[in-house]
Amino acid sequence: MKKDDLSDLSRRELVDTLYNLMNENERGVKKIPVPKQVAEERRRLRKRARVTRTIVTALGALTVVAAVAVLLSTFLFTAIQVSGDSMEPTLSDGDVLVLLNARDYSSGQLCCVAWQNKLLIKRVIAVGGDSIDIDREGNVSVNGKKIDEPYVTEKSLGECDIEFPYLVPEGRVFVMGDQRSTSIDSRSSAVGAVEEDQIVGRVWFKAWPFGS
Repeated sequence: MKKDDLSDLSRRELVDTLYNLMNENERGVKKIPVPKQVAEERRRLRKRARVTRTIVTALGALTVVAAVAVLLSTFLFTAIQVSGDSMEPTLSDGDVLVLLNARDYSSGQLCCVAWQNKLLIKRVIAVGGDSIDIDREGNVSVNGKKIDEPYVTEKSLGECDIEFPYLVPEGRVFVMGDQRSTSIDSRSSAVGAVEEDQIVGRVWFKAWPFGS
């Protein structure tokens, strides 16, 4: 090896070269004992190289994961935290939900609605063209048929100032919260039947708290 070649080597390569030159000749016969400092420096540099490779690999993996997460959140999934108690007992304040960024939904499904710069979690009760009626006891009928609502623990007419029966306009969705006595929803003229474009997505599953 020429002197000029040594100038192109890194510190780790120089130490490795020195170690090999001192440790063996071309026949594999040991020449002289390798100084402790050289051996220790070689181990230190090799360890640092392994750590560096591990960090680079981890950063690369994290970058890929982050990129995939961004793509998924943009095109497929969205996470949202429940605020308030309007969906009790089904959902509680602070629950974290994963939404499917899809607008295909049906009666009874939970959806996320954009309303006055807020995101509300409500349940789809009726869609465009449906006739909905709610009596004084809070019993809900759609197209003349009383619907079963096992998710409601206490029925109530709630905050209601619209007249029934109510015909849901085409392109709109009638939504309600499960906590009928406190939920502000389509029963109030302030909200009304929401436009389909206001639906951000439908609830896929509850991510937090675990196991609840």
